[in-house]
Formats: sequence, structure tokens, C-alpha cells
Amino acid sequence: MTGSGRRSSARSRIKSKTDANEDGRLRNAGDHRRNTSRDHTSLRLLNVNIKTLLGFTVFTFFIIWFLINRLVNPDQEPETPRVITPFPAPKLMDLPMFQGEHKESLYWGTYRPHVYLGIRARTPRSLVAGLMWLGVKDGRYHLRHVCQDSDELSKYGWTRHNGRDFGHQLLVDQDLTLETSFLKSKGDGSGYGGDWALRLDLQSEESRWNNDMQRTGYLFFYVADEDGNALSLGRDMFDIHESSLLAIGSRADIGGWQLHLKGMESLEVHYSGFRTPHIHNLSDLVLENLAAQATTFNRLQLSDTSVSSPNILVFQISARIPFKADIAFVSGTGVKTSRVEERLSSLTGTLLTSLLKEKQSEFDAKFENCFKMAAKLDSESVVVGKAAIGNMLGGIGYFYGQSKVSLPKNTKLKNHDNFLLYWPAELYTAVPSRPFFPRGFLWDEGFHQLLIWRWDVRICLDILGHWLDLMNTDGWIPREQILGAEALSKVPEEFVLQHPTNGNPPTLFLVLRELIYAIKKNKFTATESNEISSFLERALVRLEAWFQWFNTTQSGKEMSSYFWHGRDTTTIRELNPKTLSSGLDDYPRASHPSEEERHLDLRCWMLLAVDSLHSIAELFESSSEHKKEYGSTATLLSDFEILNQLHFDFAHGAYLDFGNHTEKVRLSWKEIKVGNNYPARELVREVLEKPELRLVPHVGYVSLFPFMEKIIPPDSWILDKQLDLISNRSILWTDYGLRSLAKTSSLYMKHNTEHDPPYWRGPIWMNMNYRILAALYYYSQVNGPYRERAEVIYDELRGNLIRNVVRNYHQTGFLWEQYDQKKGKGKGARLFTGWTALVLLIMGEVYGET
Repeated sequence: MTGSGRRSSARSRIKSKTDANEDGRLRNAGDHRRNTSRDHTSLRLLNVNIKTLLGFTVFTFFIIWFLINRLVNPDQEPETPRVITPFPAPKLMDLPMFQGEHKESLYWGTYRPHVYLGIRARTPRSLVAGLMWLGVKDGRYHLRHVCQDSDELSKYGWTRHNGRDFGHQLLVDQDLTLETSFLKSKGDGSGYGGDWALRLDLQSEESRWNNDMQRTGYLFFYVADEDGNALSLGRDMFDIHESSLLAIGSRADIGGWQLHLKGMESLEVHYSGFRTPHIHNLSDLVLENLAAQATTFNRLQLSDTSVSSPNILVFQISARIPFKADIAFVSGTGVKTSRVEERLSSLTGTLLTSLLKEKQSEFDAKFENCFKMAAKLDSESVVVGKAAIGNMLGGIGYFYGQSKVSLPKNTKLKNHDNFLLYWPAELYTAVPSRPFFPRGFLWDEGFHQLLIWRWDVRICLDILGHWLDLMNTDGWIPREQILGAEALSKVPEEFVLQHPTNGNPPTLFLVLRELIYAIKKNKFTATESNEISSFLERALVRLEAWFQWFNTTQSGKEMSSYFWHGRDTTTIRELNPKTLSSGLDDYPRASHPSEEERHLDLRCWMLLAVDSLHSIAELFESSSEHKKEYGSTATLLSDFEILNQLHFDFAHGAYLDFGNHTEKVRLSWKEIKVGNNYPARELVREVLEKPELRLVPHVGYVSLFPFMEKIIPPDSWILDKQLDLISNRSILWTDYGLRSLAKTSSLYMKHNTEHDPPYWRGPIWMNMNYRILAALYYYSQVNGPYRERAEVIYDELRGNLIRNVVRNYHQTGFLWEQYDQKKGKGKGARLFTGWTALVLLIMGEVYGET
């Protein structure tokens, strides 16, 4: 890579300077010898001088050798490896637009998406808060805290959330219904970031009560200081009506703070204090405390004890169901003018009720203004649309930590581990799924932002800035961000390491392209346009480096061709080696990975990237020396004839990948010997025919990438062929959306290993359907012989997608990761409000540049 060349040159310059010093010293030593040899007055003095001189020379030689060796040999004094060196440019998050009022307005939030309800600040070591409760199933209590499918909640998620200061969530756990409402306030006297309040409303159907277990509700609210600062209990914990104060503390960022509880019914409160450097095991600490109390005293309550100087306080709130409780957090309490009682009053009781109603009305009005759905769809669809944007915004998280990056193959570092630690970094990001993927995913994030920028463009830019600031000096961004102990606790070990040779679709360009288009169409206020322009101007150097990283590390052997690195060339267990870096995982590629591969989707992603760079450069006259180069590269990658030469198959009438491929591959059972020579059977890949370089005959989402990028001219017969593939029930069409792989493919719905079921080999995915719909909408609007046909297909596909997602949501309570192509049933991860939330844009017919 070019970076390696720069590093070698630096070393050469250092060595040359050292060699010059060495030559000078040797010349001086030589002169000294010549001078002393002329002195015949004393042989003894001469002998002494010669010995001294020789000793000095040897000593000097070893010193110089040692210095040169330390400078040249990285094993002795290693430089920071490039892969964990930050990109050398001003950080986007240092822009003035992200400071001041904007930064403070986003300080507190529901930024812990992996728990059912969690609050923290956007700071590395925060004061955090969260909720647990006891659910009843089969006559036994179960503690709920971390989002997980094994809890078997009938429904949970944000019905509304504005991303800033309001959210309402509904959780249904067997016979319990819990509503949580979050509200943030910045008033006179409050500390940095302001105050916040929670309303907890617990209900149950009396007709289903079978015993006392179902008549009493148990909520556990906790507050913890990640900095380890000691927390103090309120004055009188056992009489909540005399004093609402639960806890007090102080932090450098917000000053003094207080936590209060106000109940509208008779509440019983117990507590326990813990001290631990991490909070990801807090559920276990609470369970242990409850179990000890139940065993010793036969009562279900916390111990009312605390360790010395606890940094975690847990409060058990119990009452007969139904009941409501308001929890208020007020900051800046150490100042005489803090007006604590007045602020506390506004965050609880009837005033809180009024504020929550006001925020709900504001949300509904903004929702209609952004997506204009009232005249297009029924009320059931509108409910799903609000849940889609609410869960997307409510699922935004803040993380801090260090990614683990696999050691480069050519590293000379003496490291006992198999990884390097990225620099400590923060990430503010939306997440695909709270129970399964509560962390940042690079290629998902571009799709998330297609929704978020339309709701709040400043939040969108904030998220994009955090992601781009994670770029290393080579222009690479780790594709999966697992930052901090809580995030690590949710990830299997084999998926933790990030590989610096592998990329991920640069989908952030999807939203950047839309922002540029919206600026040109004057869709923003003057202030917003100026902020977006400032952002793009600073981001350009990073975006250029990102593109160049792809252009150099993922380029193919043919001009303007690319292939995804990271496929396993030695596997004997995968039917078709996965392409995880593409984001399409098990979507079938060439059977035998090689450098001769040409991946169609990556070529189209590169066109998106370079076309966006060219548009950004045009916004800033003469700001980029590469503007002409981007223009010519975009012209090359959009060249219809070259595209057809590299990827079009006339027999299929489809665009395909190219590579070393045979269709005659299967998984066969083979007997192997395991421990103590016991026989066992496993599925092993068996190749029955020598592969050859050819187009790979698998039609699916990848085949439609040129269609999605609108490269195909509106009057081309090839466009008609694309419409054939889309509308043919024997290929991609279903009554619920377009399947990911054609029924005619030899790998359609085939397992990739014994335990690896089909993922992108048939099921319906919303992100690809959205992009295909956007292209259909485009071709239905431009003049051409296939315009009317595109419009008919568009209308039917849009209706099918909306109906199926709405039906599933009202039947199951969730948006799903994918949908079954046979019956339309939700599959994969549930509560997947990542790109599945794009159904909202489909409902509103919002397609970016069209």
C-alpha cells in the first residue's frame, strides 16, 4: 500500500542523517591518529594514546550501531501500526456545529438500547440509570433487564420517540403491561444537560389473576456511576411520602444531583448498594441479593443494606397492581438558585402528565409533516410507521471503548494476543436490533440515516461524524463496533475481531448523496444548509481516503472491476464460502474464491461512492484536486457497455458475478475420528467438477444492483429484462416482497453448513426491496417504452410490502429482520427496527433524489 512506502521513506531519511554523523566521527578519529603518529617524543605516551583511541573507536562504533539498529529495527522500538493509527485530519466532531447548545441538548438520552429501559449521558464514563422488573411465568418469577428473546415478551418497543427529549414505550410481559415514558427538560437552575423524568405505569388484567404473585408488581430502578463516584442514599428511605429523595451525588460534568420518587399510590421501597467497576453483571447482583433474602427471611425484597461507598444503588418499588410511579432526576442541585422543588414539581404528577401529552402531540404533528401518510394509508399502517421511526430513534445508543483488530499478517510486533486495540473512541449510532445487534454496524447505518435525516438532520450529521472519525490512517473503518464491556457481553467471541483487509458496503454515501440533492433543491433552512456544507467540506478528505482504500485494496484484475476480500479459500465445510464483508453473508458467489472474481454489487457501491464524491467536490469549487478524476471514474463505472461486457449474461438476461465456479458442489456426510477415536459424522464440502472462470449463474438481489443504481438507460431492452426478473413468480416475485435469491438458483434455500441455515438465499429483506422500489419509482417517472410497466410493478410491490409488514406487526408486535418468501411470516431477529423501518419511507413514497 502507499502507506508502506511513506513509512520506508521516513526511515531512509533518518538513516542517511545517522550515516553522515558516523562518517564525520570516523574522519576526526583518523586525523587524531595521524597527528599522534607524528609525535616521537614518547613511545609510552604513543602506546597509551593508541590504546585509548582504539577503545574509544570501538565504543563509539557500538553506540552508533545501537542507535541505527533502534531506528531501523521496529522490533526494538515499534512504531504504532498504521491499522490502529487515527486518520491525520481534523475530527468532524470538533466542528463548532457539534458543540455548545447542540452537544448539551443531546447529553442525556435513552442511549442504552440493549436494556429494556436505560438512560446515560454522551460521555465515556457516565452516570447511568435503568429499569428491571419481575415477570411471572409458569408460577415463577423472572427478572427482566437486558433485551432478550428468551424472556418471551409479547411486545416491546417505542411507540413514539423524537430522538431528543421524549419517548413512550410499551412492554407486554405475559399478563403484565408496562408503559415507560421518558421526558427531558432544561430549566433555570439545572446543571449541564438539564433534568429528566420517567413515568412508570404498571397494569394487569384482574380477570387473569390466579394468585398473589400476579397482584403485586415489583420494579427495580437503579442509578450507577461508571466513574466510581460514591452515591448516597436519601434521608428517609422507608417513608416515601415524607421524603421523595432516593439518592444524591455529585459529578464534575453536572454538579450535584438528586434522584426522587413520587408515587400516586401507596408504594413500598427497599434498596441495596453495590460497588463494581462494571455494570453489565448488575442483573446477577440483584438476583443474588433477592435470593439471599428469600432463603433467609422468606420475603421478596432487597436487603436494605449497602456496601461502603457504593457506586450503584438499586431501589425496589413494590405496590398492588395497577400503579404508577414518577422518577425525577434533577441536576445542578448544589447551587442556592437551583430551584429544586419547583423543577421537581414540573417533572412529576399532573404537570408531567401535561408535558407528556404535549410532547406526544408534537411528535404526531412532526410525523405527518415529515412523511405525509394520513391521506395515503389507513390508521393501522400509521401506527406501524410511528413505531418504525420511534424505535429507530429510541434505539440510538452511545458507546465508548476500543475495537479489537486482528493482527496484520506482516506485523513484527511481539504480541501474545491475536489482536491489536484500536484507539479509545466514542460512537453515537443507531442499532439494527436491541436484543440481537445492540451495537454499531457500518453498512446498516447508511440505511438508518435515510430515515433519520428526514426527521432530524443534525442528529444524522452527528452520527455520520462519529462514524467517519473512526477511520484509520489508511482510510479503513471497522465494520462492526463493539465498544465497552456491555457491548462485548452481547457478542460471541468469534465475531469480535475486525479484519483490516475487509470492507463493508459504503452505504453512508446513500445519505450523503441525498443530502447533496436536498441542498440543491433548497429543502433545508439556510442554517441547516450551511451546517451540512461545513460538514461535507471537512468530511471530504476522509471520504476521499475511504474511497481510495476500496479502490486499492478491493480492486480486481480487470479494469473497473472489484471483489470483496475476506472469503475463505480453504474451507471444507461451507457449501459456498460466505462473503461477510459484502453484508450479504451467504448470498452465493463463485464456488472457489480467487483474485479473478468480479463482484457486481461492489462495483455499483463504488459508483455510488465516486459519484457522491464528485457531487461534493462540485459544491466547493477548486476544493478538491481530484474532482476531474472522480468525474471520469464515475463515467467509467456507469459506462453501460463496459458493465455489460463484464457482468451481463444474455442467456439469463441478467447481471451476474464472475469468478472461478462450478455448480457441481455439495455437502456430504463424512465419518471422522474425535476424542479417544470415537467415530462421528460431519458435513463436508465435496467438489465433483473442476471449476472454471465464468459468470456465476445465481440470480438475486446482486443481479439488480445496476437497476438499483439506475445505470440502465430507460429505453434499453435490458431494462425490460430486469422487469421480467422482478415480476416473474418463478424467479424473484412473491406476494410479500422480492425474495433475495431466485427459485431457479441451485442454492435457493440451501443450508451453507450443517448448522448454517439459508439467510440471503430466499427470504425477503426490506433494505434491498426499498432500493428496488426506488428504482422502479424512478423508471415509472422518466420517459421510455417501459414506463407504464414499471409503474404497475411498483404499485403492486409497494402494496405487498406494506400489507405484509403491517399484518406481521399487529399479529406479533414486532418489525422483523426478514420475511418468509412463502407465507410472509416474520423471520430472524424480532424487534429489528434497523433497515426494516424503511417501510415507513415506502409508505410515504420517499425515495431521495426522485
